[in-house]
Amino acid sequence: MSKSLPTEPIEQVILLIRGQKVILAADLAKLYGVTTFNLNKAVKRNPDRFPSDFMFRLNFQEVRTVIFQYGISKTRGRGGRRHLPYAFTEQGVAMLSSVLKSKRAVMVNVAIMRTFVRLRQVLSTNKELADKLAELERKLQRHDEHIRSIFDAIRQLMTPPESPPRRIGFRSRDS
Repeated sequence: MSKSLPTEPIEQVILLIRGQKVILAADLAKLYGVTTFNLNKAVKRNPDRFPSDFMFRLNFQEVRTVIFQYGISKTRGRGGRRHLPYAFTEQGVAMLSSVLKSKRAVMVNVAIMRTFVRLRQVLSTNKELADKLAELERKLQRHDEHIRSIFDAIRQLMTPPESPPRRIGFRSRDS
């Protein structure tokens, strides 16, 4: 097995739920090379290691959203899930390394932690860019009023002047 895992497949399984970046238990199980049942069983054997800010169970609305946006299997019906899935935050994934002790689990955890760090860096860069863009928009709004008044003045200059109305009736050449 290689020294490090590629981060691209890991990035694809990180979801944003309840304002937190999480990975579903089924996706973690695939990465670790275990069944979801065994992963959940290991977690249930160590409940004090997984408080609610490390791991939580999705509700039906969140599952419907995840099914629609990311295409996970259904919660009910033929071939669907029997239970609502667990979602692990970054801290929960880190805690999994103490529960799952295989070499693969350690390597996967290292790769996942690197991915989370890289995502944080990308988001901070994007935040700086968004802040700069917002500042530019504010400046443009101030200048926008001035530009608008300039365009209004140009439009007024472009409209032909109204000629005085023509007199109706007979005119003598002398007048």
